[in-house]
Amino acid sequence: MTTTPAATRPEGPEEGPADILERNARTFPAKAAIVYPDGHEADGSIRYSELTYGELHDQIERLAAGFHRIGITRSTRTILMTPPGPDLFAVVFALIRIGAVPVVVDPGMGVKRMLHCYRAVGAEAFIGLPVAHVVRVLGRRAFGDVRAKVTVGRRWFWGGETLAGLRAGPRAEALPRPSAGDLQMIAFTTGSTGPAKGVEYTHRMSAPMLRLLQAVHERDSDDVSLITLPAYGILDLLLGSTLVLAPVSPAKVADARPELLTDALTRFRVTSMIASPALLRVLGRHLEQHRTALPDLRFVAAGGAPVPPDVVATVRGALGEKAELHVTYGATEALPISSVESADVLGGTAALSASGAGTCVGRPLPGMAVRIIQVSDGPVARWDSELALPQGEIGEIVLAGDAVSQGYHRDPAANAQYKIPEETGDGTTRLWHRTGDLGYLDTSGRLWFCGRRAQRVRTPGGDLHTVRCEGVFNAHPEVRRAALVGVGEPGAERPVVCVETEPGVTDERWRELVPQLRKLAAEHEVTQGLEEFLRHPAFPVDIRHNAKIGREQLAVWAARQLAARRRPATTARTWALRAVPLAGWAYLLAGPVLPNHPVVRALWWADAFLSVGVHAAQIPAALPRGRAAGYGGAATAGLTMLYGATWWRTLPPAAPARDESTGAS
Repeated sequence: MTTTPAATRPEGPEEGPADILERNARTFPAKAAIVYPDGHEADGSIRYSELTYGELHDQIERLAAGFHRIGITRSTRTILMTPPGPDLFAVVFALIRIGAVPVVVDPGMGVKRMLHCYRAVGAEAFIGLPVAHVVRVLGRRAFGDVRAKVTVGRRWFWGGETLAGLRAGPRAEALPRPSAGDLQMIAFTTGSTGPAKGVEYTHRMSAPMLRLLQAVHERDSDDVSLITLPAYGILDLLLGSTLVLAPVSPAKVADARPELLTDALTRFRVTSMIASPALLRVLGRHLEQHRTALPDLRFVAAGGAPVPPDVVATVRGALGEKAELHVTYGATEALPISSVESADVLGGTAALSASGAGTCVGRPLPGMAVRIIQVSDGPVARWDSELALPQGEIGEIVLAGDAVSQGYHRDPAANAQYKIPEETGDGTTRLWHRTGDLGYLDTSGRLWFCGRRAQRVRTPGGDLHTVRCEGVFNAHPEVRRAALVGVGEPGAERPVVCVETEPGVTDERWRELVPQLRKLAAEHEVTQGLEEFLRHPAFPVDIRHNAKIGREQLAVWAARQLAARRRPATTARTWALRAVPLAGWAYLLAGPVLPNHPVVRALWWADAFLSVGVHAAQIPAALPRGRAAGYGGAATAGLTMLYGATWWRTLPPAAPARDESTGAS
């Protein structure tokens, strides 16, 4: 099924981000561009400062000149480790102004994975806080190509320049400007369901992305926007809005203090807000409990993860009658893709979600082409009309359009996996981006999200889609959220529903709740056969949105829970048997002090063969049982080497592999 992009486009030349911001600065130089937390007042309240468009543009021009002087020029890949604030936006626009390429990585992915991303990029410049430079100095392998260094704050022993020094330098009006096809930014995906990938943005993508946002948000330069994610702040500045930075840590949005958010919303008469479901849940409950009115707030956008209908209802209830609440769907490679208004959610799609239809994410926006293709885990070399699925059939969501990234940086394997070239009738090639999301288009052209391809549960009876199944259980009033995971080998996975309950549900009440959930599962076609429910205290979630569930971690946890139920108690006989391989290892380690006698030496070599060779040969047989029981590969191998069959044969057998000759996916 395909949606066709709109044929008409606004007239006029396409401006780059730096050009648009410069135009805004000339049009309203004294207007507040950024309002940001800047310490505390004597009474403990948050003190805010502001930066006008004229001041911001002046900083951008001075920083651009300074960067150019120290060797950060066109196409220079530049690592950016700066916290949200005026400095971040000034640096980003200054780099874009001279054609340098900011490299943005989510620190929430962990230091090891973050360093891997930086090493893959081969960045030549580094801008960051002092602590970030310490990481750079210690991680020389990841930053071996860095030549230009700029410290945001006090510079210590590593040399280079300071941001304050460059900002105080002269302007250089004759700096070259990038072309439309130049690389503008490299932003890494979070890697929540696979390796993080460096998404390439070009300068020509800015105007189409801005048009898409204006189409769904209906915003203009008169808006005052509160943001919790810096990327949206860049787009607000391009729109000419006043940007208010929320008093929230981007890494801890679920722990935000709602009274501080409410103060910012009312103090600055905020008209629009973009936030994750986790933050809106906290804010919505606060507004509901304190009956706080926000008469100026006319637009709220929620995104980053599926937004539960109860969160939509709570926030919607706190807004005025004319205000709109949109749930947006997008990806690092394409933002936004589609949008749905709260009236549609509460008026019908929420009830369908509770029956297993998935999550409605609205109609694709003008200029964004969407197709649904057959589910496959391998690369697709070229587009074939046979790939497309009919209306209503679940497959992988693929996209094409001017606002869709055309590739990943220095990653041919990812490009082969996620990009599908299509030869068009006019002799050009159109690239379709595979989102990795599963979904379908309904008869009215609405797009429904059913879960991630990598997280589908592959049972002997067919695939189960996470979001479709979870919607059934999320409708129960005592379930805060559910997560479907698979235990075992793909194709023979055992489905398990992990449940995070609402506060106040006791252990006794949980035991009563499980039969209710099983009954609920039996009443819906998509969940029939789901009988295993495990209560989890707090789901692992992504750090960026505090909403995307870490189902991979939950699957390991669930496997261990099930294995603990089935695993027989370790008896005295079992320990006696395990004493044999332990004695063998002790004899092996005692080799250097044993008597040099032929019989003793022969026994030692026999023991070495049994303890090392035979145990190592058992690892392939032990791994499936270990994985099914929730042990990692390294743990399974280690315990097998230590105890041999006296350990792994006590584990329940893994489910048999499915016969692939059936052709089922």
